[in-house]
Amino acid sequence: MSFIQNLENAFQENSNPENALAMAKYMRNHFSFYGIKTDQRRLVFKSIWSENQIEVSAHSREIALQLFLKPERELHYCGLEILIKQLKRNYRIEDIQLIEKLLITNSWWDSVDTISKNILGQYLLEHPQEIEKVIERFSNSDNMWLNRSAILFQLGFKQKTNFDLLKSECEKHKNSNEFFIQKAIGWALREYAKTNPQAVKNYVANTNLKNLSQKEALKNIL
Repeated sequence: MSFIQNLENAFQENSNPENALAMAKYMRNHFSFYGIKTDQRRLVFKSIWSENQIEVSAHSREIALQLFLKPERELHYCGLEILIKQLKRNYRIEDIQLIEKLLITNSWWDSVDTISKNILGQYLLEHPQEIEKVIERFSNSDNMWLNRSAILFQLGFKQKTNFDLLKSECEKHKNSNEFFIQKAIGWALREYAKTNPQAVKNYVANTNLKNLSQKEALKNIL
């Protein structure tokens, strides 16, 4: 597809080896980078996207997945941004297969958190009948990143948050020794505390959460 090739060429032209090394180090060398910082990356991306709007609109799912399978992390971010914009209010039931593939491919906190909140969460808002089935499967998976997504998908739901479901996820994973799971529990509770601080305070007080989860959950509660 010409869009992907044009995007790769533009990123290569704007690459910065020094930044690339620092960015890779920050991500514990899980990924290679062009070394393009966020604001510049988005400017370049927006320009190439505008030149290829018809192609991106017609093939957004395929393009996003192809970008996500590339080595450079900036291309992964672009793939996610395409889906966030193109699929909102247009998710199909079968898109959960793509979402799951993205969650378990090139997985790290930055991509998983973006997918959980902005893609999985939006998908389940549009297809609420799928929540129980999807979250149970993700939560029971041996893949830690799917577990994390099941805890985090309601970020930003505010009054729409199913607190009983969130508590159930916290209960299921509260004894995990995984840093990213403990942190996710705390983050999800802290986010809901913006809507109902007393409910979160009461829950934490009556639940034997790991110290990190407790600390994160109560961080902004007076």
